[in-house]
Amino acid sequence: MEELLDILDDTGRKTGESLPRNEVHKKGLWHRAIVCAIINEKSEILLQQRSFNKEKNAGMWDISVAGHISAGQDSLSATQREIKEEVNVDSQCDELQLIKTYKDQRVIRPDFIENQIYDFYILRKNGLTMSDITIQESEVEQVAFVDINSLSKMVSNRQVVERDIMYSALYDYFTNVKETNHSKGR
Repeated sequence: MEELLDILDDTGRKTGESLPRNEVHKKGLWHRAIVCAIINEKSEILLQQRSFNKEKNAGMWDISVAGHISAGQDSLSATQREIKEEVNVDSQCDELQLIKTYKDQRVIRPDFIENQIYDFYILRKNGLTMSDITIQESEVEQVAFVDINSLSKMVSNRQVVERDIMYSALYDYFTNVKETNHSKGR
């Protein structure tokens, strides 16, 4: 059965209607999604290469996990579900830090319109290594850890899925972490 999504108005409030994901995209209806950057103790970000079978951005590199919030589900539990499904990493609600909520509109093709409100989270996972990760092969081709400078180059070279608002928030996060750590060293 196809995933159902809660329909939102353009302010992010639920309308009370839920529809299948394909219908939501076909009609360009507002709905919620999550993105999450998983960061290890070396301040490396886990990236995933999207499956070559995906409907959009096939084979492109992307943030650690991303996905829709299913009908009736809250943002935190959707984030935990996506993390577990896509890279098989366990997370607790108190480990997830909401960084930003933002709207994104784009027409992928005439019958595939995305009007999404994203919740962007960061999950810090010290000790996380490649051997801890098992990918969901239907969604992910491979994963890699990159530092923020490498990610910045990938964004500039359009090697990653376009998520400019999220990448900007991620850069701000790293800048604030560095400033906080520098202030503590005084």
